[in-house]
Amino acid sequence: MAQGDVNVRMFGVLDGMCKEQGRPSRVTVSVPEEGISAEELAEQLELPLDQIEGVFCNHTVYGVDRIIRPGDEVAFVPYGTPGPHRFYLGLYRAGKSSNPE
Repeated sequence: MAQGDVNVRMFGVLDGMCKEQGRPSRVTVSVPEEGISAEELAEQLELPLDQIEGVFCNHTVYGVDRIIRPGDEVAFVPYGTPGPHRFYLGLYRAGKSSNPE
């Protein structure tokens, strides 16, 4: 199974949590070529799933069911983004299915 790199960032309280724990809030992770879900990636990075509202993948926001593939740029976004920004960034829709059939 071939592997490839994904660049990952954490925003907001997730960034702060990583810093408190002495971990970087920007990491490069290898994922299988067929990809893994953002949820699986968050678990691998030991991020608290109950604090993740959405994931930016290549500058578009999705839910944690989004499949992350090598070469993707990923950022985990916590709950707590202010009102209008939630709508304009797409966090309002992030809880819905991210992977088109």
